[in-house]
Amino acid sequence: MSDTSREIINEYKDQLRILKNQVEELEDQNKSKDSANKRCLQKLEYANEDLEKANKKIKELEKNMKDLKETNEQMLKHP
Repeated sequence: MSDTSREIINEYKDQLRILKNQVEELEDQNKSKDSANKRCLQKLEYANEDLEKANKKIKELEKNMKDLKETNEQMLKHP
């Protein structure tokens, strides 16, 4: 094997090592982003659950207010 061939092979090996490192870095970044996305999605799900509960409570309170108004009106009409 000639010196030129060895140099080319060594250069390819170096490039391959660099590319492997870059791939590992990208994979690590993807894992971090996946974890962050999962945390954000979980927070969003919790916020959505809280919103649904709050809306349900508001509807209950509105119904209670309506019932109280009706009761109050009936009491005023029939003392």
